[in-house]
Amino acid sequence: MGFTLYHYVHCPFCLRVRMALGFLNLKYDSIVVPYDDEATPIKLTGKKMLPALTSDNKTINESLDVIALIDTDKKLNVDLISKNESFNQLQILLNELGSPLHSLTMPYWIYTPEFNEKSRNYFKKKKEAKRGPFSELVKNQSQYLKKLEPFLLNIENELSPFYQSKEFGLFDILIASHLWGLYIVPEFQFSEKVHGYLQKIKLKCHFNYHQDLWS
Repeated sequence: MGFTLYHYVHCPFCLRVRMALGFLNLKYDSIVVPYDDEATPIKLTGKKMLPALTSDNKTINESLDVIALIDTDKKLNVDLISKNESFNQLQILLNELGSPLHSLTMPYWIYTPEFNEKSRNYFKKKKEAKRGPFSELVKNQSQYLKKLEPFLLNIENELSPFYQSKEFGLFDILIASHLWGLYIVPEFQFSEKVHGYLQKIKLKCHFNYHQDLWS
């Protein structure tokens, strides 16, 4: 069974799948889709939404569905874990975390190697329509950093050494894929404990944020 992953480098839901593929030691063909390319994701899934994983002429584009498909040995156990109340609580935390996190990271993401001038302008126009000018987001960094604090403290308090567990699991992939983008914000620094936690996940998942651009 061969896999092809269509994805954005910055996207937390795409990162989930990349981390899961790495943890499960599964090889895949990587296609980083320019953000202004609407045709490719629409052709694959019927909407502008990634990640999309193709295998045996079949395409799946919900990140948890993709992980469930590739996790044939149930090492991450998506189907069972996603029915737990703790999973629902984590999803709520990550959804609430997303607003200040993305307000901090988006103005910096567009200057990574993933973007050229055309895709950068497309992304900026789309996201500013919802969040306001990126210049204002940068000016208001302090308020977003303050909003982040309780979420990060909540996560840190649940590490033992992984999230609510002594063993690495699906929750850690969900958390790391959302938090990883914060490394790009110059004014932000993780606590020593959370940084160490993320680096453990990086090793577990054989993960390199920009590797798929250099391959």
